[in-house]
Amino acid sequence: QVKMVESGGGSVQAGGSLRLSCLASGYGLSSGCMGWFRQSPGKGREGVAVVYRDNGTPYFSDSVKGRFTISQDKSKNTLYLKMNSLKPEDTAIYYCTAGRIGLESCGVRTDLAFWGQGTQVTVSS
Repeated sequence: QVKMVESGGGSVQAGGSLRLSCLASGYGLSSGCMGWFRQSPGKGREGVAVVYRDNGTPYFSDSVKGRFTISQDKSKNTLYLKMNSLKPEDTAIYYCTAGRIGLESCGVRTDLAFWGQGTQVTVSS
């Protein structure tokens, strides 16, 4: 059974930092595309950052590039999202996502098959 469990969300003031973690297990999650999408009522669903797990190639949305960093610890089946210089517009539910797709299809605009339950990030001005 595929399991993806996010943690690390919370409330922070603008300019602060948070680190999200995703513990993933199950068939097809040791390789392929994996990352983070976020959902907010005003903006809808948006891809934030993904990584091609086989070689570590990262992809970021323009809105977070330079502020967020994605990394993985394959030995622990864990994915991280380090968020710096947070802004109120970063407020959203952040979901860990994954899919066993090829490098050519991996990116922040790609819908992935598996989703976690989400973790809330709230940034105050």
